[in-house]
Amino acid sequence: MSDRFKEIDALLPLKAVEARYGVVSRTIDRWIEREDIGFPKPLKLNPRKRCWRVAELMEWERSRALASGSEAA
Repeated sequence: MSDRFKEIDALLPLKAVEARYGVVSRTIDRWIEREDIGFPKPLKLNPRKRCWRVAELMEWERSRALASGSEAA
């Protein structure tokens, strides 16, 4: 399996997701609560540890970029 596929298939913990978007965990919680934003739901590894699939985050980023591009037109 190529490194690119391993990266896409990877899981990111909460701290890495916070860093990716430059936000705190409460903001991510708000994004999850708001269905209109469509932020991916986390995988819960245990009651205190959440992580996200990189592929799902990338798809969410793509959908947001497409939506903002159509608003600019």
